[in-house]
Amino acid sequence: MTPGALPIQEAYTQWSATYDSDRNLTRDLDQQVTQASLAALHCHTLVELGCGTGKNTALLAQIGRRVCALDFSVGMLGQAKEKLAADNVTFTLADLTRPWPCARASVDLIVCNLVLEHIQDLAFIFAEAAHTLASRGRFFICELHPFRQYQGSQATYSRGQVAIPIQAFVHHLSDFIAAAEAQQLALSQLKEWWHADDQNQPPRLVSLMFEKRA
Repeated sequence: MTPGALPIQEAYTQWSATYDSDRNLTRDLDQQVTQASLAALHCHTLVELGCGTGKNTALLAQIGRRVCALDFSVGMLGQAKEKLAADNVTFTLADLTRPWPCARASVDLIVCNLVLEHIQDLAFIFAEAAHTLASRGRFFICELHPFRQYQGSQATYSRGQVAIPIQAFVHHLSDFIAAAEAQQLALSQLKEWWHADDQNQPPRLVSLMFEKRA
C-alpha cells in the first residue's frame, strides 16, 4: 500500500466529475480490452464490480439481459446513472469487501475492471464470486499489470497541478490464480495488453477469465 495515498471512496468521489475527460491511457485501454474480450458474449444475468462512471456498463447492457452494476462511490454512480438510462441495468451502492447484494448461484458473468488493485483481500472477492456465479459462470478481470506496479505505477488523479495517488495494493499474477483455485475457479484465459503509446514498456494491463466448473 502506498503511504499517504487518499482513501479509495473519497478519491473516486472527488475524481468522478472529471474521470471521463481526464487524459488516462489505462482507462482508455481498459475499455478497448473489455470490448475485445466480451462483445461476442451473451448472458442472462451479469454483475459489474466497480462500475465507476459506467465506461463499460453500456457494453455490458448490450450483452446481458440483466445487469447489476455495483460501486463504492456515490459520485461515480451519479455519473454512471446520468450517462446510461437502460431498463436492464440497476446501479447499486455497495462495498465489495462486504457480502455482495446478489443471489447465490445466480449470475452468468462477473466483470471487474481496474478495481482489485484497491482491495487488499483477494480471497474474499474470489469467494464471493464463486458463491454468486452459477455453474459454468465466468469471472472476467482486467487490472493494472503487476509489472507496472513493480515500477511504481498506480491509480492517480489530478487536482490542479498535483497528482493524487489512490490507496492501492500489489497483487502478483500468482495471487489471482491462487485465490481462484482456492474457490475452484479455473483459469481459461490470460492476456497481456499494451496501449499504442507503450513502446518498449512492460504490458499496461492484464486480463484474466475464470470459469466456475462445479
